[in-house]
Amino acid sequence: MSRYDKYKALIFDLDGTLLDSMPAHFAAWQQTASNVGFEVDESWYHSRGGSPTILTAQTLVKELGLAIEPQALADHKTQSFKYLMEDHLEQLPFVEVAKHYAGKKPMAVGTGTLTDIATRMLEKSGLLHLFDYVVGADQVSAHKPAPDTFLHCAQLMKVSPEKCLVFEDAVFGIDAATAAGMDVIDVRVTDVGLD
Repeated sequence: MSRYDKYKALIFDLDGTLLDSMPAHFAAWQQTASNVGFEVDESWYHSRGGSPTILTAQTLVKELGLAIEPQALADHKTQSFKYLMEDHLEQLPFVEVAKHYAGKKPMAVGTGTLTDIATRMLEKSGLLHLFDYVVGADQVSAHKPAPDTFLHCAQLMKVSPEKCLVFEDAVFGIDAATAAGMDVIDVRVTDVGLD
């Protein structure tokens, strides 16, 4: 019996949990920074892991005093990402858990990425059919580390939060799962463990 069997539903973060899309996100921020006239480095980018694009944009505008609206900055980055993601999506080990439980348990993706982009990423990677729901940043008003994304997933799947297990790779997401009253697996330090 797998350690996941006791849960009624599974929720997966997308970036860094199911797909390694970080290189594409970073490249999109670099392209945006270059076009707008500022710089971002990799250590800064990795410190923002799990944060929705709009929150990162708000932080950049505030910290750097940029003469651009946060939404315009976020939109620019999103457009860049749409083009760059085609070549930068690699499946990560915990995809095996999703494949194993597809059709056996309700499953959702809860991400800080916009729903249409998350759906496209899952489609391009051949994973979309595994999931019952995709909950993106545009479906909730409070983003990770607030619990709203994961609570919305549970609500759609009609499963109480304490019966859901979340798979996450970022502190924002781990905090969000805990705040939602859900158990969480940190995929950075845990093996897939299906046997």
